Amino acid sequence: MDITTRLHLTPIAALLAALLGGCAVQPQAIPVQERQADLARQRTAMFAEQEPLSGAITLEDAMARALKYNLDHRLKLMEEALAQRQLDLARWDLLPRLTAEAGYFWRSNELASSSRDYATGEQSLVPSTSSDRTHETADLTLSWNVLDFGVSYYAAQQQADRVLVLRERRRKVIHLMMQQVRQAYWQAVGAQQLETKVEPILKLTQQALDDSRRIEQEKLQAPLDTLNYQRQLLDILRQLEAVRDELAQAKPRLASIMNVPPGSPYTLTQPEGFATPRLPIAPEAMEETALVHRPELVEAGYNERIGLWETRKAMAKLLPGLNIELGVNYDSDSYLVHQSWRDLGLRVSWNLLNLLNYKNIRGSAQAQYEVAQQQHLALNMAVLTQVHVAYRDYLGRKRQFELSNDMNEVDQRILTHTRNAAKADAQGKLNEIRAQASAVMSELRLYQTYGALQNAYGQMLATLGLDPLPDEVRAHDLGTLREAIVEREKQLVEVDAEPRR
Repeated sequence: MDITTRLHLTPIAALLAALLGGCAVQPQAIPVQERQADLARQRTAMFAEQEPLSGAITLEDAMARALKYNLDHRLKLMEEALAQRQLDLARWDLLPRLTAEAGYFWRSNELASSSRDYATGEQSLVPSTSSDRTHETADLTLSWNVLDFGVSYYAAQQQADRVLVLRERRRKVIHLMMQQVRQAYWQAVGAQQLETKVEPILKLTQQALDDSRRIEQEKLQAPLDTLNYQRQLLDILRQLEAVRDELAQAKPRLASIMNVPPGSPYTLTQPEGFATPRLPIAPEAMEETALVHRPELVEAGYNERIGLWETRKAMAKLLPGLNIELGVNYDSDSYLVHQSWRDLGLRVSWNLLNLLNYKNIRGSAQAQYEVAQQQHLALNMAVLTQVHVAYRDYLGRKRQFELSNDMNEVDQRILTHTRNAAKADAQGKLNEIRAQASAVMSELRLYQTYGALQNAYGQMLATLGLDPLPDEVRAHDLGTLREAIVEREKQLVEVDAEPRR
């Protein structure tokens, strides 16, 4: 092998070695140190570009913050934006293909050839060449396949419907998020109101328990009476500790929905009264409203249409393909008489085996469409069931709130009378402590049942598919979102404000 050949083979050997080395790639886990170093960046990204909390937060403020900053909602927005980008790409598939190519060719010796006589087998011409050892080529070709255009058109229609599907999924996330905000907000309001009332009762109960234990040690009272007294105090302590633990979890839950950093202090607006929400739709019109507006059913309609487009796309693939090509070419080879030229081509191709498979292709596409139709019908039945269940739940939660409201009123009056009696030494300290604990827990149940009522109301709005925002919002800053939520609430709901007792 001469040195020239070796020099030519060296780049090829290097390329093969690189390719073989690439095939030896092994999975590599991210080191723990690298993950730890990335924590600060991730935490910053989670809460980046958020307006700081200022002043007392209303229910509408909490909803606006959830809509703007909640990470689940942001994810759905990004998925919808990604689908829109994919639709933009699908539109380009409808255009003809314009291909530009350039090349450089080199060979180590002349491309020479000779001819031999067919009859005698002897060489008839001396070896000759008609090509340079090195030459450059370039061409620009416009090609358009009519069959590919039809298939790409149906695929673009499907992608357009997928954009609308993701929009409906984002609507569903908003509905569920607003429902969660309603319940978490009122639970947090209750925690804010009661956190200053629980601690004094805990201290008073613990002090009474310590006094009772001293009395037991000094044997100033019958042992059985003392132990019964301590048992009742311990039972009150257990209940109050459970209440305090439950209250401590309320604000972090709401902060998570609003995407507020855990542990951040904030204050909620204390309403002047409990407003009992009234449903904006009469019971007899709920079924039709849900069937028209529910995101899942709208999505099912789009999926059904996607299945229909799939049927048409499958049928289009059975047709012959017509490919039209128009090109401009150049070749620097000096042996060519014309180094640049234009060409036009027309080619028809048809996969005849598809005709034999016509029944299966059409049957598969039709089956997909029928599955989408059946899923739509099944969702209709599920939605109708949800409407009736959610309405019964709303009525039940409303009755429970009314009972809790009446019970809270009675417990507060009992506490007033007990305190007056304790001042007059008519009753002991245990009755006062028990009355205070009962009043606090009754007020807690009031906020819990009202939060459950608001949750049932939010569930009812979500079941009916009624959006918390109008169709058009002029901006997406917190102030504009809050105003839009208030305006939409006025359109949807009339409230019957009951004075807070």
